[in-house]
Amino acid sequence: MTDHSYLSASQLVRGYRDGTLDPVAATEHALQRIDAVDPAVNAFCVVDRENALREAHASRARWADGSPRGPIDGVPTSVKDVIGMKGLPLRKGSRASEDTPWPEDGPAVSRLRESGAVIIGKTTTPENGWKGVTDSLLTGITRNPWRPDLTPGGSSGGAAAALALDMGALAVGTDGGGSVRIPAAYCGVAALKTTFGRVSTWPGGPLECLPIHGPMARRVADIALLLDVIGQPDSRDPNCLPAPLKSFSSEVADRGADLSGLRIAFSVDLGYVDIDPEIGAIVTDAITDFEKCGATVIDAHPGFTDPVDDFHTIWFAAAAKMVDNVAEERRHLLDPGLREIGALGADMSALDYVTAMARRAELGNLMGQFHDEYDLLVTPTMPRAPFAAGHEVPPEMAGSRWTKWTPFTYPFNLTQQPAASVPCGLTANGLPVGLQIVGARFADATVLQAAHAFEKVAGSFLEWSDHGARLAVQAQDTSPATTGN
Repeated sequence: MTDHSYLSASQLVRGYRDGTLDPVAATEHALQRIDAVDPAVNAFCVVDRENALREAHASRARWADGSPRGPIDGVPTSVKDVIGMKGLPLRKGSRASEDTPWPEDGPAVSRLRESGAVIIGKTTTPENGWKGVTDSLLTGITRNPWRPDLTPGGSSGGAAAALALDMGALAVGTDGGGSVRIPAAYCGVAALKTTFGRVSTWPGGPLECLPIHGPMARRVADIALLLDVIGQPDSRDPNCLPAPLKSFSSEVADRGADLSGLRIAFSVDLGYVDIDPEIGAIVTDAITDFEKCGATVIDAHPGFTDPVDDFHTIWFAAAAKMVDNVAEERRHLLDPGLREIGALGADMSALDYVTAMARRAELGNLMGQFHDEYDLLVTPTMPRAPFAAGHEVPPEMAGSRWTKWTPFTYPFNLTQQPAASVPCGLTANGLPVGLQIVGARFADATVLQAAHAFEKVAGSFLEWSDHGARLAVQAQDTSPATTGN
């Protein structure tokens, strides 16, 4: 029988529909992949084997009866462990959390269940998703599937590593400063930071204005398919947007590889980023593929300076509240880095915070006007290749924070715009490079259309590698992940 774990969500659903593929086999194969390769990369903190198989058998019966629940019925899917799932602990990578079942599904999980998705487990995260790599004192180091001595990025690094090694076809991550896009770029998969409010979140946390729950997959068409499910509103989220008027999958399919009429601004460095020349050359070469699709590409910077200080004010203030939410006698269990930025946030004034929020609004206004002229902005996703796993920053950046090496991602959390990362090539050392596509607020469909068209011309992770075979051998030759600093 075909190994279902290598297939995309779209391929699985087509096979379920015509009877050539089976949700139970797909789930069994995903679980077998987890057993075979996850010890080397540490992508999962919980594998919900029994419930997953139960859901898969129920999906098989629905497909046999011609009554699937939704567009991803029976597709093996993972959820990042900062999102609540009824019956499983919500640890958020924290030793200070309780190892007790969570009482209620979060909105994204509710939508997954309503659509019949098979949730195979929860993926790793740094504590409360606070940094751009994936390691925690609770679950240890998560590693890059292309080179396990390197970081997969974060904070949705477990989700990206799982996808790259075929441990499920779909994943739900979160992104407050690049957390789906960073690991997507470093692991060679696709991800979308949606417009703020497009995917409902609950319960709310101290960081209300930046983070989103975002779809991740190996193919852009699967991103659209997943967004059709999790992008439905939920009354528990006061910031949720109305249901989209048209499905994202149909928007992507209708446009195909034709981007005629789109005006795309390309900025290799946003005017201020110190980018590795090899990364810059790969992305600059890739931009011509948009022209092959009929788009007009113009070199243009948006015209803002690095907003990192305002991002830090908002991020650190939220970290202060995260620390404050933990009983004082348990705070010693927290990640030292989280405690450090929490202390910085606690020293900030209300005026500091309100000023940063006002500047965030000004940046959003600037980008709104920029998109009056350009439909999309394309940049690299990351300015450098991945570095050693288990560290917040590369050695040469010691003393700085993770934002030092992620300058392309957090600005668009501040502006609340949709931004996708798609693979666009490999370095000379064989590591993936990501390309970021940014759209105006609410233009998620346009971003996905451009990402899909680019993928059709440029190819994807699935075409670049021996895929599961090469990476599985590589993973088997690597010692299991361990706790790092």
